[in-house]
This record gives sequence, C-alpha cells and structure tokens, in this order.
Amino acid sequence: MGPEKEDAMAVLQQELTLSEAADQLARALPGHRVEILQGRLTVTPPPDGSHGLSLTKMCRALERAGIEGSGAEWVQGVGLWLPTLPEDFAIPDLSIVDEDFRDAHVTKNYYAPNVFRLVVEVTSSNWSDDLGPKVECYAEAGIPAYLIADRKHEEVLLYTDPADGKYPDPQRFERGQRVPVPESVGVRVELPVDTLLDG
Repeated sequence: MGPEKEDAMAVLQQELTLSEAADQLARALPGHRVEILQGRLTVTPPPDGSHGLSLTKMCRALERAGIEGSGAEWVQGVGLWLPTLPEDFAIPDLSIVDEDFRDAHVTKNYYAPNVFRLVVEVTSSNWSDDLGPKVECYAEAGIPAYLIADRKHEEVLLYTDPADGKYPDPQRFERGQRVPVPESVGVRVELPVDTLLDG
C-alpha cells in the first residue's frame, strides 16, 4: 500500500469527536435537533403542529404578562452548555433567559447555564430524554426551573430549586389545572395544562 492510500485510510479510520459528529448530523438532518446529553448523541425529529403551537401560546402568555422590560426574554432553539461532560449541550424547546444572555456565550450557539431562568420541553417521540437525562442535566447545571409538557403521560411537570445537583420531586399538574410560572422567572403568569399539552 502506497503512502497516499495509507494516509486516506488513516483519515477514514480516525474517529470523530462527539462534537464533530453532532455538527455533521445537524448539517445532514436539517430541522432535526441534535444534542449531547451525558455523553450520548441524541437526535430529535422536527416537531409536530401541536408541539409548535404549545410553545407559541406559551410565548403569547409571556408577552401578555409583560416579559418585555422585565429583564428577561424568551428564546427558542438556543443551545445550553451543560457542565455534566465536556461536550454536553442541550437545545431546549423554549428558554426564558436573562435579557443580556448573549454576554454568557460559551461556544458555537451555546450559552452558560447561569443566564437561564426556566427551560421548557414539550415531549415528542424521544420523551424519555426529557423525563430522564434532561432532568439530571438541567439540575446539575443549576437551572432554577424546568417545565415539561409530558404529552405521553398527559401531565405537566415542574421541577424547581435544584440543590446539590438534583431537583426535588416535581409538582405535577393535570388537565383542567393551571401551572404557575415560578417567581424566579420574573413575570407572573399561569399556563393552562390543556394548552401546554394540546397547543
């Protein structure tokens, strides 16, 4: 085998880092959400209409509650750098962040966890990630509040006040109830469970 072929083989055999693999997958699968949770690469397909509408209606409620001018902003699809493992990051469905969150840029489109006040996930086909690894990752990152619209089990979970890298048991809300957004977010609003689950 000549030196050129050996070089080509070496390149083919070189393993990608998780971060490089995530970048390649994100380019190859537009519309999909690629994350690294606890050292595991995850890919979520594009959301369905009800999923998107749940987030739209939540954002409208935040606007009506006066989030603009409160020192906080809502953003969709920004990366949250996770301190769990060196390459870990998540992309929550919706985040409420400090108004100046862009000053906490870490790398790529990921921002430091200290500027996140609330993260929201609406479950899709990979609902087990939202209910398992993300609970652990967001708690370890010190995210003050994590809201899950769990469409698989027809309930909304609200995790708050992590201590020593863990959330206490969540508050659980059923259809017909309203979920109060924690005061740490900076706006007062109650969100109907049915809207969060159905859009």
